Amino acid sequence: MNEELFIANLIAGKQSAFSQLLDDYQQKVFSTCISFVPNKEDAEDIAQEVFLEVFKSISNFKGDSKLSTWIYRIATNKCLEFIRKRNTKKRFAFMQTIMGNEIPFDKTNYFTEFNHPGIILENKEKSATIFKAINTLPESQKVIFTLAKIDGKSYQEIVEITGKSLSSVESVLFRAKKTLQEKLEYYYKNEK
Repeated sequence: MNEELFIANLIAGKQSAFSQLLDDYQQKVFSTCISFVPNKEDAEDIAQEVFLEVFKSISNFKGDSKLSTWIYRIATNKCLEFIRKRNTKKRFAFMQTIMGNEIPFDKTNYFTEFNHPGIILENKEKSATIFKAINTLPESQKVIFTLAKIDGKSYQEIVEITGKSLSSVESVLFRAKKTLQEKLEYYYKNEK
């Protein structure tokens, strides 16, 4: 079935089209979510939200991009929403730490999904450190770095998902790598 007919069937609310959509994209969306939010349960919840949004908004899909690009854009935005909400909750704990009422940093089970290609690292602590560093990047750098280096998207896919130019994607990715390298060098020097 070609994409136009498939989209028409989705807009018409055909159950077979929605089943096909889930079969085709469920694992891909989950992989994108876990690249941004490396915890299986959270990534599954976000992936569900992505499909709810797709089902709710399919009639608004204009066909300016491929369906997959539109779905990845929704997934990326849902992940960023989740991260923003989580970071808002953490700010209070951070302020308490600054004021001296230290809440021990919970290494959490936030870094539990180690069979994902972007998260296969030597151990949980190294993974936690790297993801903490990634989360300190400015949002545009975090998005592009995560899509490129953790989720394995090509530059062209990132251009389509983010709406940025190729030169902008390359530039932002370069800055993200440089910033991460500096942060991680600083961290490892001060850990020893």
